Amino acid sequence: MRYQLYYWTGIQGRGEFIRLALEDAGADYVDVAREKGDGVIMPFLQGEHPGALPFAPPFLKVGRTVIAQTAAILFYLGPKLKLAPAGAAAQHYANQLQLTIADLVTEVHDTHHPIASGLYYKDQRAEAKRRADDFHENRLPKFLGYFEDVLARGNGRQALAAHSYVDLSLFQIMSGLHYAFPHAMRKLRRKLPHLHSLAERVAERPKMALYLASPRRVAFNEDGIFRHYAELDSTR
Repeated sequence: MRYQLYYWTGIQGRGEFIRLALEDAGADYVDVAREKGDGVIMPFLQGEHPGALPFAPPFLKVGRTVIAQTAAILFYLGPKLKLAPAGAAAQHYANQLQLTIADLVTEVHDTHHPIASGLYYKDQRAEAKRRADDFHENRLPKFLGYFEDVLARGNGRQALAAHSYVDLSLFQIMSGLHYAFPHAMRKLRRKLPHLHSLAERVAERPKMALYLASPRRVAFNEDGIFRHYAELDSTR
């Protein structure tokens, strides 16, 4: 089965969570927009294809089936790629963790676009600074502290009993946060030993190391969710 991933080209965003799972599993997939351009996405969003109507990328096409929303895609892919535990309860827990990761991703995005996604960052800089200050002071420690506890309550190495797509997503979160907020992440480092160790182990996985060193891995940039604006990093 060949998976077809649809996501905007050149953007380091939610599509990367899907790509990490496909790459780590060595799955047969095609990044459709990279081959054919972003124009191939719009007919799906405009309802010109049969099946489920996605609100926005990323979405995955498997045969005639279209699945949208990052957590839903990973919930579908996890068992098929052997990146999810057996058993309904454990799979729903994995989905719960992925949905919490999605909440954190949204809050990261809102540090640089707190008023409206349709406005440029320069048009909401004052509000972004206030939002980012609260994020560093309250939200970031709360989210990362939660995931640190998740690891500590388990085996200390993985979010679940074995390697899963949740570990890959936590790697992406840690990588993105270190890019966007290097100062804030340095201040939190001693409180997050399990998360940092997990990120290092994921990066060393054979297929993941090859992927991260390849041109398929889009570098973090100021067009994606994780953006580095020095004035939004923690200075306290």
